[in-house]
Amino acid sequence: MADPQPPTLTPGPTPTGDISEELPPASAEDRKAAAALSSLDTPRDDDSNTKQDVDVEAVRKAMDRLGGGGSGGKAGEGLGGGKKEGEVKRVVKVEVGDVKVVIEELELSKPKATELLKANDGDLVKALRAYVSV
Repeated sequence: MADPQPPTLTPGPTPTGDISEELPPASAEDRKAAAALSSLDTPRDDDSNTKQDVDVEAVRKAMDRLGGGGSGGKAGEGLGGGKKEGEVKRVVKVEVGDVKVVIEELELSKPKATELLKANDGDLVKALRAYVSV
């Protein structure tokens, strides 16, 4: 036979969801946090069609600090530090064996491996350390 159930248990459907959804938060701080989180989930009808006010200059500065280059940034710029306007392009000799090592160890394509080595003056160890530290 089944074990006897505790007296506080009421018959009915099993609640769906997490137990934390059913119990109210204990402290005022928890209630505040729960209210803030629930307000994020609810869609607002009054301003659903309007755009948010965004400080474009602040976003651009933040993207520049992150290295993303808010406008016109290229993917993969982080490998070589990016090119500045008016910078003279240096000619760096890269050994074929070093390119093969970078391709096999870092699983990069040949152009990316060559770019990484050129950005680090053709030095294999320096290139590997630069890639790992990013």
